[in-house]
Amino acid sequence: MKEIYLIGLGNPGKKYFNSRHNIGFKLLENFAKKYNSNFLLKDKLKSSYSEFELNNSSFRLFLPNTFMNNSGDAVRAIVDWYKLNLDQIFIIVDDKDLPLGKIRFRRKGSSGGHNGLKSIIEQLQTQNFKRIRIGIGSPPLIKGKNNFNTIAHVLGNISPEEKSILDKVFGRVIDSLEQLNTKKEEYIINELNSFDSSQP
Repeated sequence: MKEIYLIGLGNPGKKYFNSRHNIGFKLLENFAKKYNSNFLLKDKLKSSYSEFELNNSSFRLFLPNTFMNNSGDAVRAIVDWYKLNLDQIFIIVDDKDLPLGKIRFRRKGSSGGHNGLKSIIEQLQTQNFKRIRIGIGSPPLIKGKNNFNTIAHVLGNISPEEKSILDKVFGRVIDSLEQLNTKKEEYIINELNSFDSSQP
């Protein structure tokens, strides 16, 4: 049976529950809910953990409780505990440099200024791990200033309009993840990267 490890990035706690930075958490919570699977806290993995079987694959979902900037600590703990090949993990993360509703699946790459990815790269000592980035759009320009309030944007709550777009995105990503065992990865990468949330 193929084992698939999905790690969603976000910040633990009610305060951050609905923030844009918690897209990774939200997606995996939706995925687990679809299969009536609950998350349980696993201290040794520095994460909440959920597991279910599908298409002859075992899906293991993780929500790190380390806070975003130390996500690498949880990823390191998961990789070490299961003695994983990095090919088995998928990181799911928000991206303010992608328009809202866009998806980018990459097999490797830099952090792009994302502190969660930066922490993982530092801990794993490599950029070669798969990540699915979900666009949250760039922060609005601050009036009269030449800069953006990035922190307020990523930690701000998802609006109802954004939620309806993100629900489509989550549905698309979950459909693709479910087929990781039955379709070629190249096909899934193309499917996700060409996704257009404005299509009905």
